[in-house]
Amino acid sequence: MRVRIEDVAEAAGVSMKTVSRVLNNEPTVREATRERVQAAAKALNYRPDPSARRLAGRRSYLVALLYDNPSASYVMEALEGVVETCLAHHYGMMVQPLDYTDAELIPTIESLVSFSKLDGLILTPPLTDLPGLLDRLDELQIPYSCISPNNRRGGIGVTLQEHDAAQEMVQHLVGLGHSRIAHIKGHPAHGASDWRLAGYKSGLRRAGLRYDPALVIDGEFSFDSGVAAANALLALPQRPTAIFAANDDMAAGVMSVLHAGGLSIPGDISVCGFDDTPISRQVFPALTTVHQPTREMAHEATEQLLKAIKDPASGTLVQLPYALQLRQSTGPAPNE
Repeated sequence: MRVRIEDVAEAAGVSMKTVSRVLNNEPTVREATRERVQAAAKALNYRPDPSARRLAGRRSYLVALLYDNPSASYVMEALEGVVETCLAHHYGMMVQPLDYTDAELIPTIESLVSFSKLDGLILTPPLTDLPGLLDRLDELQIPYSCISPNNRRGGIGVTLQEHDAAQEMVQHLVGLGHSRIAHIKGHPAHGASDWRLAGYKSGLRRAGLRYDPALVIDGEFSFDSGVAAANALLALPQRPTAIFAANDDMAAGVMSVLHAGGLSIPGDISVCGFDDTPISRQVFPALTTVHQPTREMAHEATEQLLKAIKDPASGTLVQLPYALQLRQSTGPAPNE
C-alpha cells in the first residue's frame, strides 16, 4: 500500500502542511522538526506523488539540462550535479542535447518547455551565451540558470574565475623556466574560450613575455582539435616548450601526438589543460590542469534555479573557487 503524506505527518507528530514544507525545503521550519519529518519519511520509505504535487502547486516539478558540448566528461559531471540536486528537492529532470547553430533552436526549446511543462532550464555553454535565446526566455518568463555564462550581469547561475585560473597556470609554466608557451583556444562560441585566452595573455604580460599570435591555435574543445593544434605547433620553425590547452580533452589530443612523435612529456614539452575531468587522471603522465568543480557548479546552478522557481525574486549568480592540480605533465623547460 502506498505511503501517504498523512502517514508521515502522523509518524512525525506534525501537520500535513509541515510535512509539505519540509519536503519542499522551505526555510520556515525548525531544524528539530525538519529532522523528525525527514526521519519519519525515510523510515516509511515515503515517495511524494508527482501528480498530487502538480495539482497542489501548479508546477510540473520537472526541469531540464540543455547542452551542446563536445566533451562527454563535462556533460556527465554536470548531469551528476543536476541529478543529485533534483533528487534532494524531489524534482524530476530531463536532459536535452541541442545544436546551438540550428536555426530552429529557439522554437525547439519553446516546444520542449511547452510540451513537457518544464518549470525551468539549466543552460550550459555555449547556450548560456546566446543573447537571442536568453531574451526569448526572459520574454516568456521561463526561469533559467546558467553555468559559466560569458555575460555575467544579472541572471542566476554559477561562474568560475577562469581568467585568473588561466593566468595562474601560465605563471606556473613561467616559474618552470618556460618562455615559449603555446595556447590552444576553446570553441569560439563558448565564453570560457575568451576568458581563458585573456588569462593566458595576462599571464604572459605579467611575466614580461611577448604575446606571439603564432603560438595560439584555434580549437573546439575536442580531442581531435587538440591533435590538429599539436601538429600545427610542432610544424613551427621553433616549437613551444609548453602547451596550455583550454580543456583536458584537447590536452589529451596534444599528448597523443607527442607520444606518437617520440617526444618526452614533460622532458621535451610540458602540457597542461583545464577542467580536471577524469581524462586528466587517465592519460600518462597525469595531466597538470585547473580543477573546475563542474559537478558542484551544476549543483549550485540547479539550487539557484529551484529558488527562482519558488520565488522569482530570489536566486543569484554564485562564484565557486578553482584550484591548480599540478601533476607530472609539466616540468622544467628543456635547455636549448
